[in-house]
Amino acid sequence: MTPTTELLRALRQQQTRRVFLGRASQGLGSVALASLVSPRLPILGAAASDRWTGVVNPPHFQPKAKRVIWMSMAGGPSHLETWDHKPKLAEMHGKPMPESFTKGKQIAQLQGQKLVCFGPQLKFQRFGKCGVEICELFPQIGSVADEICWIRSMTSEAINHDPAHMFMNTGSQIAGRPSMGSWVVYGLGSEAENLPGFVVLTSLGQGGQNQPIAARQWAAGLLPTRFQGVHLRGKGDPVMYLGNPSGVTRERQANVVQAINALNARHDAMVDDPEIATRIAQYEMAFQMQASVPELMDTSKEPASIRELYGCSPGDGSFASNCLLARRLAERGVRFIQLYHKDWDHHGGVKDGVQLKAKEIDRACMALITDLRQRDMLKDTIVVWAGEFGRTPMSQGGDGRDHHNAGFSIWLTGGGMRGGLQYGATDELGYAAVENPIDVHDLHATMLRQLGIDHTRLTVKFQGLDVRLTGIAGRLIPEIVS
Repeated sequence: MTPTTELLRALRQQQTRRVFLGRASQGLGSVALASLVSPRLPILGAAASDRWTGVVNPPHFQPKAKRVIWMSMAGGPSHLETWDHKPKLAEMHGKPMPESFTKGKQIAQLQGQKLVCFGPQLKFQRFGKCGVEICELFPQIGSVADEICWIRSMTSEAINHDPAHMFMNTGSQIAGRPSMGSWVVYGLGSEAENLPGFVVLTSLGQGGQNQPIAARQWAAGLLPTRFQGVHLRGKGDPVMYLGNPSGVTRERQANVVQAINALNARHDAMVDDPEIATRIAQYEMAFQMQASVPELMDTSKEPASIRELYGCSPGDGSFASNCLLARRLAERGVRFIQLYHKDWDHHGGVKDGVQLKAKEIDRACMALITDLRQRDMLKDTIVVWAGEFGRTPMSQGGDGRDHHNAGFSIWLTGGGMRGGLQYGATDELGYAAVENPIDVHDLHATMLRQLGIDHTRLTVKFQGLDVRLTGIAGRLIPEIVS
């Protein structure tokens, strides 16, 4: 008798009459388990079509989009040196900031200091038939301006990095709520066979501001952990311990996974813990990723014209490489892809900082949009460019800007977003959103609607309450969608 057989026998003996009757009365335990386990585990007898297909099935609405690529510019980009031109602020450069703008308002590190207007540090020009006026350092993005929906009236409740990231990702400043990627995969499932439904890629710019990005930003929170984002590294081993130790064949590894999952399934039959079912699914996913991830990450077989379009080299870990990987992930059915690019926290040297950032992202953003369009994928892929907040129109340290949440800019394209639209506005100094302000809940609600989900109906019961991504808020913004 093998050790595995002995363990299974011991577990069978632990089945109590109460557990048996409880499981029999429920009648759905094995069905729920089968839906979580990959079809490639014959020891569990799952059917070939069994995989998580989401709780919103069929969709609440006819979907305009199938997937999301969210480009997170970590650190808080200055809207005043990128997408929101403020000539009046240039006129006020060096003068005291009018108290009427700031009195009683939330300010981060400039609280209690003398507030002085700091004019835009870079030149702007018009692009596209839509005539959008953006910083001249982004000509490649400008070349696809007519495909982009420009939002200049974004707001956030948070003014410091970690809670602002939490709020942008989860709709809450408090850790423990599911990220949007987790909600989307929970709601819709994923079309990816051998990859997670929610993947995260990170890159660090050359400015050296290596602020940490916590894994809780892509956590599943109160949802089962199988819906959390999986972080793939752009350089080196994409996932730690993905390869087998020396001497361990794939067949032997498959036997180990099958044995472990059989034990976990037996344990789940006794205690009915959803996290055990998650563990089974994740063991199998990890096994599948051992074959699928190396192939995914190897961009050397991409045509030279595509690598030139993005401006990247295979395995260089750059934002441009991650944009190319995002397209490859989207092709393989991954539902939600999040790209974090660090080094936007310009408390000082905002001019030089944005010049450096523009070199890192301008071509890559254009390339991703162009590549998706050429493959007829842009029409059903929502691409988002956003930081966690913006920067102040007041100077900090002479040549920098502080955190700012009362008004900043983001942009979206694809997935039914209205290209060439300029929506909302900040005041003449770029301080607060005064025309068509949008908050994070509104953005989430509208994106979910494009994915076919009613944000008020995608809920999970927690501590007696129906929890949702948009909390008790969120309104659709019909003007920005076609």
